[in-house]
Amino acid sequence: MSDAIAALSRAAAGLRDDAEELARRMESEGVADCVYNPLMYAWDIHEEFIRVSGGGGAKTILMGMNPGPHGMGQMGIPFAATSVVRDLLGISGIDVREPATSHPKRPVNGLKHPKEEVSGTRLWGLLQDRYGTAEQIFQNVFIVNHCPLMILDGPRGTNVTPNNVSGPVVRDLLDRCDQHLREAVIALGSEQVIGIGKYAEKRANVALVGMGVRVRTCWHPSPASPLANRNGGEDWRRNVSAVLP
Repeated sequence: MSDAIAALSRAAAGLRDDAEELARRMESEGVADCVYNPLMYAWDIHEEFIRVSGGGGAKTILMGMNPGPHGMGQMGIPFAATSVVRDLLGISGIDVREPATSHPKRPVNGLKHPKEEVSGTRLWGLLQDRYGTAEQIFQNVFIVNHCPLMILDGPRGTNVTPNNVSGPVVRDLLDRCDQHLREAVIALGSEQVIGIGKYAEKRANVALVGMGVRVRTCWHPSPASPLANRNGGEDWRRNVSAVLP
């Protein structure tokens, strides 16, 4: 195991454990009805993802915001999509456990989840077109989410992004996530972080002040974003391609 993979795994394990405590606080303090920590219940998959992706020598981190309900929320991999994880990343045959608190509208199916995460198929599809194999992708970029928690609220289990919750426990969570980003940057010797969306860019700027790391941004691939859908997605592809190494 390379030094980078070992350091990334240690950093993620520390975030996993601290985020679990913060998730339960968020529930008890009424910030959200239900908070999933995929680093906990899908840890074996996440650890395999680090093993596959962390030793390629990439000096650029692509950073998203937090898990989506059909992506990392299922499989513990940032911007995961069922077909991408199986066919591009070559990760299969690893089970997930149950979240500590489950929402009836958000079952966890792991690697066999039937619905594709559109953000994931778009982002990984672009990286595959640009670089080729998973090995070649990870020679250029490493992908992480700033916050590992999926925050669910209301009877439908609406996915709430971290910028739409507040309170002391949320501040503690964001500080801990900033620390993890710094640990990932140090582990990889990263030269730049690209925030996928303005919120991720903002968190990177807060976390990395004084570290000499270049922070840039690109549009988020979410199908809910007009920018991502404009011109059949071609404008989004150009926007992201312009900042990729």
